[in-house]
Amino acid sequence: MDRLNTLRLRTPEGIAFSHTLASPVARLFALSIDLLTILLIWRILSKFLAGVALASPTLATFLQMIILFVMFFVYFSFFEYKWRGQTPGKLAMGLRVMDQRGLKLRTTQILARNLLRFVDMLPFFYTVGGIAALTTRQGQRLGDLVAGTVVVRNRLQAEPDVTQIMGGKYNSFRQHPHLEARLRQRTDSEIPELALSAILRREEMEADSRRRLFAEFAEYFRSVSDFPEETTLGLTDEQFVRNAVDTIYNAGRRPDPRDVRPPPIS
Repeated sequence: MDRLNTLRLRTPEGIAFSHTLASPVARLFALSIDLLTILLIWRILSKFLAGVALASPTLATFLQMIILFVMFFVYFSFFEYKWRGQTPGKLAMGLRVMDQRGLKLRTTQILARNLLRFVDMLPFFYTVGGIAALTTRQGQRLGDLVAGTVVVRNRLQAEPDVTQIMGGKYNSFRQHPHLEARLRQRTDSEIPELALSAILRREEMEADSRRRLFAEFAEYFRSVSDFPEETTLGLTDEQFVRNAVDTIYNAGRRPDPRDVRPPPIS
């Protein structure tokens, strides 16, 4: 089956975006880094097992199998959950796991793809997984096929100049730098890009579709960082999203005088 080099997705509102699929070579290098990391951890634990082997070789063998299983499963699952689809190896190679439909990566998907990892490893060093990745259109091993995930390259691109999206309006989020920092830190990398695309193409959407789309974006951003009511009072969903996108992409810009309001007169 012919492989695709690019994963192309389109939201129901017509916003299109694409990702470059990770090559088998890049995934192999990332896996090698992760396996070396696991090996270092294993060398520390093996000192404990050596003592157990002196007392009971059978028990030591049993514990070795259990510990190896737990190490592999916990290592990959923990980092992919904590680092949003990345392990140390994937981070070093600029790769990450994502939902194949472009949705938010769920915990159940992470657990499923890593449980199936032990099948992909059969009969030795990912033979089954390697064959699956080479023959499926999106380079998916069995764990990816079951979990509905793909491995893609992180896009390295300059952050867009989004000063124009505010139209000279005041961004009330600037009053709370710590909440802005939380918003930048916790937001999934794809969401700001989709939100920016929606803002720039808002005139092409039907009014009802636009309202629903910005309501979904606003709900997501609110769940990431809860700004005080006085900061968001009177903001429509679209204005809320504009503030969030401006905050994320313009993190390093110098403060604008309009971003500092005088305290209210008591």
